[in-house]
Amino acid sequence: MGTRTVRLDDEAEKTLGHLRTLTGLSISEVLKRGLQAYAAQAAEQADRKPYDIYCDLDLGQGGYAGVPAREAKTAVADLIRRKHQR
Repeated sequence: MGTRTVRLDDEAEKTLGHLRTLTGLSISEVLKRGLQAYAAQAAEQADRKPYDIYCDLDLGQGGYAGVPAREAKTAVADLIRRKHQR
């Protein structure tokens, strides 16, 4: 078993005190459970593929597209034309 020295800012110290009061657990136990919860979350995130992240974005119908793909060339040409008009 290792012994660690950890510096906590005021907000983290307040949260730790609140968790101790709420649960009745010791500081060590609260920190152990926090580490275990974070390890589970990190393992879940590590298994995600780029496609999984993309699916979570929920860009809606057509994503960020301004026009359907079949009209993209015409839309780009129109944008360039409008940009260079004086």
